[in-house]
Amino acid sequence: MKKIVIAISGASGVNLGLKALKLLPDDIEKHFIMTKNSNIVLDKENSLTLYDNEDISASIASGSFGVDAMLIAPCSMNTLAKIACGISDNLVTRCASVMIKEQKKLILAPREMPFSAIALQNMQTLAQLGVAIAPPVMAYYSEQQTLDEMENFIIGKWFDLLDIENNLYKRWE
Repeated sequence: MKKIVIAISGASGVNLGLKALKLLPDDIEKHFIMTKNSNIVLDKENSLTLYDNEDISASIASGSFGVDAMLIAPCSMNTLAKIACGISDNLVTRCASVMIKEQKKLILAPREMPFSAIALQNMQTLAQLGVAIAPPVMAYYSEQQTLDEMENFIIGKWFDLLDIENNLYKRWE
């Protein structure tokens, strides 16, 4: 069974990460992390309490646990910078570090705009290590009409990167 970690860090757009978690197929073993700052954003955008991000001894923090991939959506610039610099001071950054070390799929969905030169350098550093940088960017060929369709497009693109079959959006014809 494929094991996927979904992590949410403290950027606006927490609902995208939650929706991605909800839309993962049932045949995938799901693990979920939220940073303290994402809980603050979530409290403002929604209401849910989950996982202790300070528990760096959790099973998913070990390469021997065998996680197949990780998606951090949204990914704050703070989390992105920590990962780019090899800082593993919480469960999200530790798990991301393990993904890089084990050469597993790691997808970051930075949500800031515009990107600063520092953020772009951090993204380039990570991309050179094989990390997929996949911000929630729209494509207009799939003709989304609602916010739900727009979110499905973005999540569908993330699932494509994770090799998860989906028909969440209209494909290019």
